[in-house]
Amino acid sequence: MPRATRLVLVAAFWLVVWQLAALAVGQRLLLPGPAEVGSRFAELAVTAPFWASVAYSLVRILAGFALGTTAGALLAVGAARWRVVDALVSPLVGAVRAAPVVSFIILVLIWVDSSRLAVVVSALMVLPVTYAAVLEGVRQRDPAMLEMAAVFEVPLLRRLPAVDLPAVLPFFAAACQVGIGLAWKSGIAAEVIGLPAGSVGERLYDAKVLLESADVFLWTGVVVALSLVAERVVAALLRRVSSAGSGAAA
Repeated sequence: MPRATRLVLVAAFWLVVWQLAALAVGQRLLLPGPAEVGSRFAELAVTAPFWASVAYSLVRILAGFALGTTAGALLAVGAARWRVVDALVSPLVGAVRAAPVVSFIILVLIWVDSSRLAVVVSALMVLPVTYAAVLEGVRQRDPAMLEMAAVFEVPLLRRLPAVDLPAVLPFFAAACQVGIGLAWKSGIAAEVIGLPAGSVGERLYDAKVLLESADVFLWTGVVVALSLVAERVVAALLRRVSSAGSGAAA
């Protein structure tokens, strides 16, 4: 069975389940049906404020993801190179990983403006994942290849695509797949608490306050769709980087 056909059938199955559940509940306030949510989406999708909210949250959460992955990767490289960096950074990373997201949201909201809240919180949530993955990837490099590169004094710019990148990239890619989802979850949660004007989080909060269940489902679906699309785009970019690195090494 073609993949596209399988996806359509799976989607149709869950839409039917959703509709049956809505009929069984019989209260649109508790569980609106897919037709109602789809109608609401068609109504909002042709308006400029809808896309402005999507763009607002998209830019800030992706910025936070990029900041968190960059900072986590750089700290991991430093920790692998210098033990003092590992000793100083590891407790901080562990604290960020263990602390509840809402605690960071409240603390960050004290320090920064609500318009930048999603950027900072998303970066903080992504950083520990990237740090741990990249650090493990650096430590998994082939010792024989590193020794040979040192003996033959291979320049760093040639060693990176030949030895370092192939070892680290699978770990980094896995971290990005996990991190992009964390960035969206934490970023939207930050927006719901901080309520920056024009954000998806603000739309979700307004829908909850006004008891517009269809809008809650709609904006939740938008967040899920954006997260999945972003994950696919990041995965495609990483595959291109991997291919480019393999070509350069050859």
